[in-house]
Amino acid sequence: MNHERFNQRLAELRDNYQAGQAQLQRLEAQRSEIQQTLLRISGAIQVLEELLDERDDADAEDAADASTRGEVEALRLAR
Repeated sequence: MNHERFNQRLAELRDNYQAGQAQLQRLEAQRSEIQQTLLRISGAIQVLEELLDERDDADAEDAADASTRGEVEALRLAR
């Protein structure tokens, strides 16, 4: 009788092991997908940050140019 119980328990444990292995494979696939998604998001963030930095630099140059033009115009009018 004990032999039958051991065999039954062994079968249960093997089933649980197989179920655990299958779940682990699904989780590893999901982890890989999430890593790829995060990599794409990271790249998009970097591109947008670079575009914003370029725009800020261009805006600063435009402001400096406008300021210089205003100073030149003020000097011209003061003459």
